[in-house]
Amino acid sequence: MALSREQMAQRVARELKDGYYVNLGIGIPTLVANYVPDNIDVMLQSENGLLGMGEFPTEAQLDADMINAGKQTVTARTGASIFNSAESFAMIRGGHVDLTVLGAFEVDVEGNIASWMIPGKLVKGMGGAMDLVAGADNIIVTMTHASKDGESKLLSKCSLPLTGAGCIRKVLTDLAYLEIENGAFILRETAPGVSVEEIVAKTAGKLIVADDVKEMSF
Repeated sequence: MALSREQMAQRVARELKDGYYVNLGIGIPTLVANYVPDNIDVMLQSENGLLGMGEFPTEAQLDADMINAGKQTVTARTGASIFNSAESFAMIRGGHVDLTVLGAFEVDVEGNIASWMIPGKLVKGMGGAMDLVAGADNIIVTMTHASKDGESKLLSKCSLPLTGAGCIRKVLTDLAYLEIENGAFILRETAPGVSVEEIVAKTAGKLIVADDVKEMSF
C-alpha cells in the first residue's frame, strides 16, 4: 500500500534531530509539525516570519491571524518569535536552517528539482522555494512517486523549469525512501506492502536497489 500523506509526514519526522531548525514547505511537509518526537526539541520555521511553529490548532486554539506560509492556521510554541519575512529569508539565505522539507513535481538523478511551474496554469513564480534550495544543505523532498496518469516523477532529467539544480539528495515518495548519489536514485526503504519491482517500474531515472533495502514500519 502506498503511504498516506500522514504516514509520509511521520517518516520525515524521523529525520528530525534534537536542536534542529527546520523549514516546512507547503503541502505534505506542513504535516510534519504534528509528528515531532516528544523526546527532541526542534524549532520549526515558517518563511512568512514565525520561528517556533507548533502543531495545527484545535478549534479552541484557532487564531485566524496565526498562519504559516501556506496560509494554514497554526499554533506557536512557548518561546516562539514573530518577525517580518525579510528577516525570515535572511535566516534561510544565510544557511541557518538545518533541514528543509519541500514538495515537488519532479526530481531527477542529478539532484535537480522542479516544484513551481504547473503546465497550462498561470502561476505567480517559484516563491520561497528558490531561496530554500539555495540556502539549505539538508533537504528532503516529499512527493508522489508517479502522476495520476501513472507517469514517473523521478526522472533522468526534469522536464519542467527548475527550482534548483544539484541540490537534492533525499526523496520520500508514497512508495519509497531514496537517496541520490552519482547520477542515480538509490532505493533505501520501501513503503509497507510495496514491492521493489513496483518501485523499479515507476522510476524513470536510473535506479540502484541497495543491498540492505528495508520496509518502513509505523
